[in-house]
Amino acid sequence: MTLAEDIKREAQALGFQAVGISRIETFLEGTETPLSRSLHARLLEWLRRGFHGTMSWIAREPERRADPRTILAGCRSVISVGMNYYTEHRADERPGHGRIARYAWGEDYHTALKQRLEELEDRIRTLAPLAQTRGYVDTGPVMEKAWAQQAGLGWIGKHSNLVSEQYGSWLLLGEILTTLDLEQDEPGTDLCGSCTLCLRACPTGAITEPYVVDARQCISYLTIELHQPGDKIPDDLARKMGNRIFGCDDCLDVCPYNVNALPTAERAFQPSPLTLTPLLTELSDLTDREFAATFHRSPIRRAKHAGFLRNVGVALKNLS
Repeated sequence: MTLAEDIKREAQALGFQAVGISRIETFLEGTETPLSRSLHARLLEWLRRGFHGTMSWIAREPERRADPRTILAGCRSVISVGMNYYTEHRADERPGHGRIARYAWGEDYHTALKQRLEELEDRIRTLAPLAQTRGYVDTGPVMEKAWAQQAGLGWIGKHSNLVSEQYGSWLLLGEILTTLDLEQDEPGTDLCGSCTLCLRACPTGAITEPYVVDARQCISYLTIELHQPGDKIPDDLARKMGNRIFGCDDCLDVCPYNVNALPTAERAFQPSPLTLTPLLTELSDLTDREFAATFHRSPIRRAKHAGFLRNVGVALKNLS
């Protein structure tokens, strides 16, 4: 068994349903991969068009996001992992209830994945004591979806999210950068074909063209990232938010590859009554202290108290 196979076995034992490996040199310097040749250029064009909105951290040092070797000196491989967060529960869509994105129904995925990633790093160093590693869960300057596609976990769909043949749109991603020169996996093949369901499903038209999302129009951005004091959701977009108070799953829900999605056994991703059937009138009365206590283990706290109450207020207004 090769070192790469040993690492994959350890990742699966830790609860990662998907794991794959890509090599830096092949992806960034090879001539056979159009995505690798345009990775940096596509990021720069997206930033030039202002599609990142107020997320200024994305615009800082974009070259670091495009090349992991600027983050970890001597980096040669990226180990991409994914955890299935799909559950068979259905949100309560009766009038008066808010809608929360599926990934936020349970506990904060950053915690669930980060603990396992750190354990995987320890096991890698046991297998290869001289290896240097650096792990991230949606928190570092790494274009995780591009690396996950290169590692064979799936492909970047027209909604700009990763799609897996086995797990559909419901994989949470993490990655470990390493100085190890590991055997790489076959990159994922784009199987979207002529399908445009996700583009048509977007309530605000944020998917401006296949594979390109203008975050400034995306409900996930509006309800989560736009949370600074004084941030206001434009009226024309607020009217299209419906009852969505944290994130949006519309472009994911319609993906045909979700038909055979298997439910996760991970307890951390199971919904609570509050996240599955949130009553808008009850949420609108949350004090700052109550908000912090209610969502202290949830990704919903990222919206901040004022931002969350604003979202709830928009949803209540849309009821009329």
